[in-house]
Amino acid sequence: MLDNLPVMSCHHSGLTIEGYSRAAVQSYWRIPELKLGFDLGGSPWDFIGTPTIFITHAHLDHMAALPVYVARRRMMKMEPPTIYIPEEIVEAVDRLLKAWQRLDRGRMACHLIGVKPGEEIELSREHVVTVFATTHTVPSVGYLVWQKRRKLKPEYQSFTSDQVRDLRLGGAEVTHELRTPLVCYTGDTSPKGLDDCEAAFRAKVLIVEMTFFRRDHQREKIHKYGHLHLEDFLERADKFKNELIIAMHFSARYPSHLIERAVLKRFPQHLRERIKLWI
Repeated sequence: MLDNLPVMSCHHSGLTIEGYSRAAVQSYWRIPELKLGFDLGGSPWDFIGTPTIFITHAHLDHMAALPVYVARRRMMKMEPPTIYIPEEIVEAVDRLLKAWQRLDRGRMACHLIGVKPGEEIELSREHVVTVFATTHTVPSVGYLVWQKRRKLKPEYQSFTSDQVRDLRLGGAEVTHELRTPLVCYTGDTSPKGLDDCEAAFRAKVLIVEMTFFRRDHQREKIHKYGHLHLEDFLERADKFKNELIIAMHFSARYPSHLIERAVLKRFPQHLRERIKLWI
């Protein structure tokens, strides 16, 4: 590593999840196998090899390193990256990059694409990303990566391979697309952003904020400012069908050992064995 930004890592179901997240500090993630990342509050040197970034919102701890990332790719003679951001902030982010271009005297070349909830982005033949609405203090979205594959339609599953071939040659559509929610990344959101995305609870990997956890926190105030509390998870404990839940974005005011001790003991066993605290 050429810098000292913290990067944690874990492996699950053939995917490597790397990054770091603390509220008001930095949030940055990447999944090398999918060639994508989420948010750019920081930009570890190794992350410049990731060509596609999905940014949830424009708070500094989630986007401050965007110019660094873009400039480093240009410096290393890489192709301009593709950056997806909420459509409401495209013009402002474009002005920001142009300002840095004048200051840095180097081109800030990237494909800046605005997105809104309900849109789909084709990543490859096997993967598509959908955008869902989140609720925060600034325009924000979350992202869900789906694995897609073609599967023989039920009415043809008893047919022989020769029969299926003949149908296909005759112009019949013998397969249909099957989608599996693979990775969900919420960014910052109140419970509504999570509740309104039913597939988030079924994604193999859910990367979700849990900024606050103390019992004396006022949840109404936390929700007003677009964040989640531990109690929000406990109330929805039976809804989480995920294989792995990464809880992240904990408040910077609390040390890691306090978070782990206070949070894990309150989860029911069936959820505790699937949750990882990113601290």
